[in-house]
Amino acid sequence: MSVRPLRASPARSAGAPHSPWRHVAQAAAALAAGMGVGRFVYTPILPLMHAGAGLSAGDGANLATANYIGYLLGALVGILAPAAVRSRALLRTSLVVLTGTLAAMPATHDTAVWFALRLLAGVASALIFVIAVSSLLSHLREYPAHLPGWAFGGVGAGIALSGLLVLVLRPVADWRAAWWASAALAAVLAVASWKLRPETPPTTTQAAEATQADQATQATAVTAAAADESRAPSMHRWFTALFASYTLEGIGYIIAGTFLVAAIEQSSPGPLGGGAWVLVGLAAVPSSALWARLGRRWSRPDLLLAALVVQAVGIALPALIGGAPAALVSAVLFGATFIGVSTLALATGAHLEFPRSVALLTAGYSVGQILGPLVVAPLLHHGYQQALILAASVVLVAAVAAAVLRIGFPHHMVVVRATAPVRQPAPTESAADAGSHR
Repeated sequence: MSVRPLRASPARSAGAPHSPWRHVAQAAAALAAGMGVGRFVYTPILPLMHAGAGLSAGDGANLATANYIGYLLGALVGILAPAAVRSRALLRTSLVVLTGTLAAMPATHDTAVWFALRLLAGVASALIFVIAVSSLLSHLREYPAHLPGWAFGGVGAGIALSGLLVLVLRPVADWRAAWWASAALAAVLAVASWKLRPETPPTTTQAAEATQADQATQATAVTAAAADESRAPSMHRWFTALFASYTLEGIGYIIAGTFLVAAIEQSSPGPLGGGAWVLVGLAAVPSSALWARLGRRWSRPDLLLAALVVQAVGIALPALIGGAPAALVSAVLFGATFIGVSTLALATGAHLEFPRSVALLTAGYSVGQILGPLVVAPLLHHGYQQALILAASVVLVAAVAAAVLRIGFPHHMVVVRATAPVRQPAPTESAADAGSHR
């Protein structure tokens, strides 16, 4: 069982920044560059590359997969080399490399070079994300949970800004200009996040406090072990259902996240697809903070089930109905849920106190993102509608796994208290913290 000290007041916190909102803005800019632009600008540019660069649907899926493989590699660096998340030099290097890969895309028509560039962009995106989120949780841990929630909204802001940029350029420029413009936007966001303070290493005082907490925990080891043994089978069942749900979400969401614009434009040529993608970003901006707030009234498994069902409906709408209203509703539903699902799933894993839950869930989610474009690649020869229907079906299966998770779920975990004051994290705090590992 975990033992956590009482929260200190923000005014007396030595590690907290003088202006928390400034820190939020810098972290949001980093996330906007690394994820919103570096990772997701490919979605609105993909139709332009089909039309102007001769990129086939299959090659488009392969380039998406390259980026997701790179993201997994970058995430593994953050896990295996903890010192990396405290490196300002690595953050700045990643921002520069990411911007460079975006600017280099128009310099060639070689698919192999594009593959390498998107792979490298994925690595840089993951490192930026890990460093920025670790910084948030380190420096804002004494502040209300909605602050890091708004910083995570930087992902949505980056999606909206890059999507709007491509939408504006589309009538007057080609795919090359779209990549160059996205590189310029990434550069601006990199400058805005350049002075972001990475996570600080533990101080001597913190290490001593941790040792005292460990000693207090050892005093209750027998009782805690007995409690853990009694619930171990159920804990494995709950975590297995959660792991299956989140891995399937990785497959389903990334199909929509990669091909939604192309699918809408296939049935409704013109600016509708690009406009829908801007709506995805705008809906994603407040989503993390809003789902965390909902966690104060409803349990996370209930919210996870609801979010997955809503997302499945949003993904299926353009394929089943078509037209502008369906496309715009789809964009809002998808944007409002894809970050929220990660927030809720990872918070649930932390709540279960399953060993290395965040690492395991993140690995499953990353593998799902790699599999998604590969799974639908054979269907793309017949258009994107079948791919969206398959994605919605996979997300519905993820919702079924979330429904299984709800059965007997331990909404109130027992905390074995030591002599030092301890507290159980509030739902909103846990949700925001766990959502950072997405």
